[in-house]
Amino acid sequence: MPDELKQAWGITRDMKKTTHDWHFTARMTPKNEPHVARGKVTGGSSAVNSTALFRGEPADYDEWAASDLPEWTFEKCLPYFKRMENDLDFQDQWHGTEGPIMVRRWPRELWLPQQIAFYNAGRALGFEHNPDFSRPGSTGIGPMPQNNLDGIRLSTAIAYLNPVRHRPNLTIRAQCMVLRVVLNGNRAVGVEVEDKGKRSVVEGDEIILSAGAIGSPHLLLVSGIGSAGHLASLGIPVVHDLPGVGQNLKDDPQVQVRWKARPGVPLDPTRPTLQLYLRYTDQTAGEQNNMLMSCVAATASPTNYLTAVSGTSELDPVGIGFVVFMYRRQTHGELKLQSKDIHVQPNMDYNHMSQPAELARMREGIRLVQELCQQSDLKEMLRERISPTEEDLATDEALDDWILRNVGSSSHVSCTCKMGPSSDPTTVVDQRGRVHGVEGLLVADASIMPNQPRCAINAPTLMIGERIADMIKQRH
Repeated sequence: MPDELKQAWGITRDMKKTTHDWHFTARMTPKNEPHVARGKVTGGSSAVNSTALFRGEPADYDEWAASDLPEWTFEKCLPYFKRMENDLDFQDQWHGTEGPIMVRRWPRELWLPQQIAFYNAGRALGFEHNPDFSRPGSTGIGPMPQNNLDGIRLSTAIAYLNPVRHRPNLTIRAQCMVLRVVLNGNRAVGVEVEDKGKRSVVEGDEIILSAGAIGSPHLLLVSGIGSAGHLASLGIPVVHDLPGVGQNLKDDPQVQVRWKARPGVPLDPTRPTLQLYLRYTDQTAGEQNNMLMSCVAATASPTNYLTAVSGTSELDPVGIGFVVFMYRRQTHGELKLQSKDIHVQPNMDYNHMSQPAELARMREGIRLVQELCQQSDLKEMLRERISPTEEDLATDEALDDWILRNVGSSSHVSCTCKMGPSSDPTTVVDQRGRVHGVEGLLVADASIMPNQPRCAINAPTLMIGERIADMIKQRH
């Protein structure tokens, strides 16, 4: 097998069993509360994701800037997207060539048969060839940009930490749990950590949280920074009443349409069946590039494809799946505490499919899958649909019920400590990541996004880290 193919399709470990997952569950809808994969490892979820590296649309960032965040226009963000990447395929004004994150795309000669059929079906329905999803406004079907080189996922730990571990001003403490931010009045002065059962305080002139869109608001809340009423209900002393903490939770919902394959279709679980994406605009909301679709291996179990595992009969590939991703939801969820103990996961309500318009958009995506599957190349590979069934597809009402029972997370959670002016009670940090009302405390991760870009948020999160780091250096 060529080195380029020594990559499994998505995540190939059962995230429900590994010690490198937080083992969270979350409420997607009143009918579905699945496992949510989150990386419990240095590098966080960049170490367990699908390695897709998209930027979204320039309008997404210009929209951020229009919300009293002038430092976050696409024009100002683009240099940081370029700084983080070393694109092995494109060298022009839109791409970086000297960054720590290597970016590549699957060459056509390595596309698997089902990926070629997916591509041909998309082209038959009129979608254009898209060789480069990083180019602004690009749409259609083509190879996914990914931070994966020769089967190695280039997480932030590998790309950013490994080259600088020797620095005397850097200390990495493994297997430590941060329990809370330590405050002196309204100033952050350190963090309390638990290391092999022993507790201690690590002090600093400035404290920067990069625990992700679940971990950062969780830490703020148990530290007494959040809605005064919510904190008081759990007996947590209120240090600063900041009602936006944990609110505005955003995520991209997804569903998977699963088919059994005909005999002879290659289903080797060690081969990377996530190679191409179709990016398109739906007819319901009509906002450019607000939908995405991929072709993956389908399993006998209706598990989210990002948490599938080979080697067990329930999760071995049995066919071909089509994942429909929906971007730019108008609704949002929330994160709240269950307990003042940081070891107890927070309550997470993603609030997916809570509006008729969201259900209509997802229905449209599933109907598009049905059209793709009627195109000759794909049709020859598919034996029978596993889910949704004919009964599920019979009416809009039946399909809505199926969606509510099967919709999952794309692991793109964000916006729980969103940026914005302090005059807006829903915001948590200013445009430089500084927590409103608390001195010496910053947040730099996906939680500070004011709204979600139209993409997987791996690249935007890396860009935020680069941008906030530069702002800190400029200030000092």
